[in-house]
Amino acid sequence: MKTYITILAAVLFVSCFGLSCFADCPSMDFTGDCRVDFADFAEFASQWLTTDPCAPQDMAHIPDGSFQMGNSFSEGDSDELPVHTVTVDAFHMGKYEITNGQYCQYLNYALSQSLITVTSGVVYQAGSGTSYPYCDTNTSSSYSQISYSGGVFSVRTKSGRNMSNDPMVMVSWYGSVAYCNRRSQQEGKEQCYNLSTWVCNFNKKGYRLATEAEWEYAARGGLSGKRFPWGDTINQTQANFYSNSSYTYDVSLVKNRYHPLWNDGIYPYTSVVGSFSANGYGLYDMAGNVWEWCNDWYGSYSSSPQTNPTGPTSGSIRVARGGGWDENASYCRVADRDYYPPYYRGYGGGFRVVLDF
Repeated sequence: MKTYITILAAVLFVSCFGLSCFADCPSMDFTGDCRVDFADFAEFASQWLTTDPCAPQDMAHIPDGSFQMGNSFSEGDSDELPVHTVTVDAFHMGKYEITNGQYCQYLNYALSQSLITVTSGVVYQAGSGTSYPYCDTNTSSSYSQISYSGGVFSVRTKSGRNMSNDPMVMVSWYGSVAYCNRRSQQEGKEQCYNLSTWVCNFNKKGYRLATEAEWEYAARGGLSGKRFPWGDTINQTQANFYSNSSYTYDVSLVKNRYHPLWNDGIYPYTSVVGSFSANGYGLYDMAGNVWEWCNDWYGSYSSSPQTNPTGPTSGSIRVARGGGWDENASYCRVADRDYYPPYYRGYGGGFRVVLDF
């Protein structure tokens, strides 16, 4: 059986990566001996059943499955009910929230292609006037970690710390999906969004925002009926959030404070992405750090079982999930829901991407 799996793994290895690039792609050196040979196939075989080698390196494979969506505890808000069964197909999800550095690269590209304009420090979709803001720069908001000067976007330094690897904040839903389209374009994938109608085509195999159901399913990390991505309690060794004594499930040693490691006295108190342990699906910061835009318009839950739900077909506010550095433990629960108009930019709001295959 072991030999069979190893051979099968080798076939998958070749189908995913191609023989022509073995010699010059260090990511294929699974054994770390600076060679790509059969030993790497064997190591690959020990991993392929639990990971997806064909996924981009910064994406985690989320298996298909069913779960109970909503709040199974007698707490939270009424919009977290009723608890209902949801089934989702497999997909890839970004291990990390999109960073200031990644978004800055997108902005410089978009500017070079005349896809955006900058007015009073706010980045807008070109030709839209001020209808579709993408993000703020430090000129329009001191909370933004993106500077714009001399026709160039760059990432700021805060309290002597380069903010390139902190999550992007002050970014709208519009700016988030525009980034998704650009990443799809970069990798030769289909672009999911029509940036005139802002409709997502779920039949296209490119980058997009997670549906609300996909987000909650992924955040749970394979666990059932838990408050948080790892269990029923939370503390500041597990996530970047504001500890509050009002919640018994907040078991931080010191209460009523922002995270001491990231509180430098200058908002936002974001942390470097991936600073805390991942959940069961290999996703980081699914609780705290920044709120994450979802694709869905906000609406009420149905009590009926659903398969791959995409939310209401129209609305005025979009869903955000996960809580942020400035929020208490209640907002960091996997069932908690928040919502904002798609033009909103906040110092606690960002996003991550998903990819269908």
